[in-house]
Amino acid sequence: MASQPIVLQTKNICKYFFDPVKNQVLKDVSFEIERGSFCSIIGKSGCGKSTLLYILSTMDTDFEGELMLDGRSLRGLSNLALARVRNEKIGFVFQFHYLLEEFTVLKNVMFPGLKLGFLPKEAVEHDAMELLTKLGVASHALKRPYQLSGGEKQRVAIARALINKPVIVMGDEPTGNLDKRNSEVVFDIFRQLSAEMNQSMLIVTHDEDFAKRTDRIIEMEDGRIVSGG
Repeated sequence: MASQPIVLQTKNICKYFFDPVKNQVLKDVSFEIERGSFCSIIGKSGCGKSTLLYILSTMDTDFEGELMLDGRSLRGLSNLALARVRNEKIGFVFQFHYLLEEFTVLKNVMFPGLKLGFLPKEAVEHDAMELLTKLGVASHALKRPYQLSGGEKQRVAIARALINKPVIVMGDEPTGNLDKRNSEVVFDIFRQLSAEMNQSMLIVTHDEDFAKRTDRIIEMEDGRIVSGG
């Protein structure tokens, strides 16, 4: 099978905190993520997983090394340009859904698409309904988030992450607030997205059962990748 293009690449990423003395929290982190790959990042608390994800998501630009997304270096871009990259190229799924309670489920999913502005409102709404249908929550489109269960909210959050057809979806403990059954549902959704839509996934997790079933496990220890890099 032909190899897939690289969507995310890091080269020798180092990160330091100064609190109050200099402390290196990431040490020469280098790896690549191919299109359609379903990867997890694991490691004990404090190993640097969340710090790395913050850099990969372009929220932290104070680091050494190289970060490439979809073939483009992100070094030196303005905050405005990075915000555009985040909205267009990266989908986010967090431990908490961060849905806006004052808006409907449908509107929540549409927001990133409306903000990006590539498509007219009607097309964004059509795409949002298609995603809600694919994720089994279309019947809740006109409800408010508080009317949904935790598992349903997370499925809506996944739909929102996908609305702009990102090159990669990044997750930070996306099953951390869910029971076992709903964790299974979310895993199966990620697996389906990877297999059927060739969607790249990079998920930080403490859930060993979740990680074991991904295509690739990147294990971190003391700021370094110790396996899977």
